Amino acid sequence: MYRVKEAFYTLQGEGAQAGRAAVFCRFSKCNLWTGRERDRATAVCNFCDTDFVGTDGQNGGRFASAEALAEHLRALWPASSPGGRPYVVCTGGEPLLQLDEPLIAALHARGFEVGVETNGTLPAPAGIDWLCVSPKAAAEVVIEQCDELKLVYPQPLAMPERFTGIAARHYFLSPMASPSVPDQGEDPVKQSNTRKATEYCLAHPQWRLTLQMHKIIGID
Repeated sequence: MYRVKEAFYTLQGEGAQAGRAAVFCRFSKCNLWTGRERDRATAVCNFCDTDFVGTDGQNGGRFASAEALAEHLRALWPASSPGGRPYVVCTGGEPLLQLDEPLIAALHARGFEVGVETNGTLPAPAGIDWLCVSPKAAAEVVIEQCDELKLVYPQPLAMPERFTGIAARHYFLSPMASPSVPDQGEDPVKQSNTRKATEYCLAHPQWRLTLQMHKIIGID
């Protein structure tokens, strides 16, 4: 059984794939926070601004098989698309609590390139085409190699120097926002953190700044 909070067609908003059309599949549940506000203060990751509780979001639901979920996601890709390989981003919550090799195979069979955005605390199944690891707080990262390391910045327990042992093709800093501020609202915390991330990238050119384009232009 796969539990999906929501699924939708949009543009990837950040990182090395920014601007690329993709179907996003947001799985329910995370191993670093329940997703409920009453538990935020004691969560390992207490700054998350994403709703991943339940299966009641847009195109969400429970899917009894990999084939059923893959068909559901393929239907969200434009049927008349003249070019470009279909791309699906498995995110969460924590997608590696549910994403497995049968689902990856079913997505590949329908032409998808499979991307994953994970906190890196769980081993990744074989077959993923694009792996983005985003470490959180003091949680141990078990993935040692990925396509993209995207670090929300600053995190006192997860500063960039801690992850120099992870081999990645791209290293990004994403300024931390306040989880209580709406996407289009003024966020002095994020403005301050954007300056800090910019300064860090200038001093450490291995790292690149990434902004949440989807929030800037007002799309999902």
